[in-house]
Amino acid sequence: MEDYVLQMQHIIKEFPGVRALDDVCLHVRRGEVHALCGENGAGKSTLMKVLSGEHTDYKGKLIVDGKEQRFKGIKESEADGIAIIHQELGLISTMSICENIFLSDEICSRGLIDWDEEYRQSRELLKMLGLDISPATRVGNLGIGQQQLVEIAKALKKDVKILVLDEPTAALPEKDSENLLNLILSFKEKGITTIFISHKLNEVMEIADTITILRDGKTITTRPKDEFDTNSLVSNMVGRELTNRFEPRNCSIGDVVLEVEDWSAYDAVNDRWVLRDINLNVRAGEIVGVAGMIGAGRTELAMSIFGALDQNVSGKLKLEGKERRLIRQPKEAIEAGVYYLTEDRKRLGLVLTSDIAYNSTLASLDNITDHMIIDKDRELELVNDMIGKLRIKTPSVLQKVKNLSGGNQQKVCIAKALLTKPKVLILDEATRGIDIGAKNEIYQLMNQLVEQGIAIIMISSELPEILGMSDRVYVMREGRISGEFDNKELQVTQEDIALKATGGKTT
Repeated sequence: MEDYVLQMQHIIKEFPGVRALDDVCLHVRRGEVHALCGENGAGKSTLMKVLSGEHTDYKGKLIVDGKEQRFKGIKESEADGIAIIHQELGLISTMSICENIFLSDEICSRGLIDWDEEYRQSRELLKMLGLDISPATRVGNLGIGQQQLVEIAKALKKDVKILVLDEPTAALPEKDSENLLNLILSFKEKGITTIFISHKLNEVMEIADTITILRDGKTITTRPKDEFDTNSLVSNMVGRELTNRFEPRNCSIGDVVLEVEDWSAYDAVNDRWVLRDINLNVRAGEIVGVAGMIGAGRTELAMSIFGALDQNVSGKLKLEGKERRLIRQPKEAIEAGVYYLTEDRKRLGLVLTSDIAYNSTLASLDNITDHMIIDKDRELELVNDMIGKLRIKTPSVLQKVKNLSGGNQQKVCIAKALLTKPKVLILDEATRGIDIGAKNEIYQLMNQLVEQGIAIIMISSELPEILGMSDRVYVMREGRISGEFDNKELQVTQEDIALKATGGKTT
């Protein structure tokens, strides 16, 4: 008889106008790493919210450790040994590591917090996770990889038996990702069961014992990892073969649309140069990739061009061959035909509590207003057209953006950008945290845009994406351009880029 620590049987969950989960079954063995895969919108996060007690109005059975449960909230599921760590971490940056670990579960003696005991237990947890840092350290001073470990420490403190990790490596550099994967594997020896949700299929194939695939709210298959290869995994996820992720382009590259010379940005508060002496250009119909390690200055470069960087920026800016004064605010950039699509869609790119129509036209209201009155018919016409072109999965143009999957939220960001009719589109980690099917759709869209003569600057931490999509590649290191490659003329490799990004030299 199988030793299942978790059985979710025939789960049905409906939202207004859509059935998010349709007879989903998930059976997880004790002590295994069980990967849950599927495109954005497949139902993964919704299923985990049923498990956590966040969604209570569902049909079906939830059996934990052989006992049927119906959790009425997160507190109840945590008390039963279930911990879910979401992609957006739930830490309070102004509090210490210790305070975060014991938040709402303090150790008290005679009505007072026993700080000595909390610090002792915190040190033990951090040591277990290989984090050599004081529990008194403020969380806001930690890197994202260390913050992930603090979230895991919170879970371990609660004697977790089922640990759910939702896109845990999406924002991590390669070394931190590798450390976290090794940590997950070590949990098996402690008897902890891990449900691992990730769009990084190489990671799934590396650490999973079993894989369950969801598609369109249904369970497609559950099989041992060894019965899959990457191609069969992808085809089960998207329901079709994806033969060539990076299709060749035959569009002609035109004149330089945007150019920066001797571009620098100085941070007076911290007395340091954020950007220094950068020279970069992009032509009509061209995709220019910008690679580099996290902290190299790629996002700061994009934001400074867009007028959104709160630093002292200097240098020359040319648009379509003509030098112009530096852009000081995003509204100027949009009017000049330059649009920056942020890497942080939820915090900076969208108003999550508003609908698709509101979000899509927010940056282009001048095009749909007459005497300061919005032409609602025109707005709905434009947004519905974008929904069709971008294949945004939604029951209505009036759907709240917070109810969309990550991939569809990203498409709303792209719709917002395209409605401004940009000449230069700067994409910052445009495919981060979205599934392989949605990535393919964005790649196809990028190809269509450059065929129309739009110039694209693409910032990405994924080197296969940089090499697969870029005509030229700039590499940044410590706020400077450390290398430039013509990706059409040369056989550029990931090693070439990595060496320039880390300060090495190609041989």
